[in-house]
Amino acid sequence: MSAKPSALYFTADPDANKLLAKEPLAALIGMLLDQQVTMESAFIAPYRLKARLGGSLDAVEIATMAAADLEAAFKEKPALHRFPGSMASRTLDLCAHIVERHAGRAENIWKKAKTADELFANLKALPGFGEAKARIFVGVLGKRLGVSVPGWEKIAADWASIADVDSFARIAGIRQAKLEAKQLLKSQAQSAARS
Repeated sequence: MSAKPSALYFTADPDANKLLAKEPLAALIGMLLDQQVTMESAFIAPYRLKARLGGSLDAVEIATMAAADLEAAFKEKPALHRFPGSMASRTLDLCAHIVERHAGRAENIWKKAKTADELFANLKALPGFGEAKARIFVGVLGKRLGVSVPGWEKIAADWASIADVDSFARIAGIRQAKLEAKQLLKSQAQSAARS
């Protein structure tokens, strides 16, 4: 296993970036929230959530919170997501899953996986994670966090994603690549519809 980095450069805030590399739950929550908002908004949210929860980001504590309390933390200005209520609920579900299946430790999802298939299955089973999100996070683990479960390279996303961000400046390029890929798919769908 390669050395763990001191930061993931997914936001413009150096402290948020350090948290993402240091605390596995922060990285998972950021990945969970990375939909219908910018990548940097999704990945700064765990840092803000930790502050709103009194300086702790713990799956057991979050899983046992009243849903209304977690929702209030998500809705506090600035809101942690475009859809703070539903994302608070998903975060609660994610933490409950980690408590039930991984002894409350987010890192057990990958530390106890002996193969890439097992790692992928663990991630895909997380509430709010589908196949694409799980593949992207396999890439984050392997490319950015030094987690080397045998075979991870074959399962990691083979498209431009947050896993390819090695500096904050790189996010603009990833965003452009995603936009171009969406435009290509749309164009192909329109061509197929005309045929």
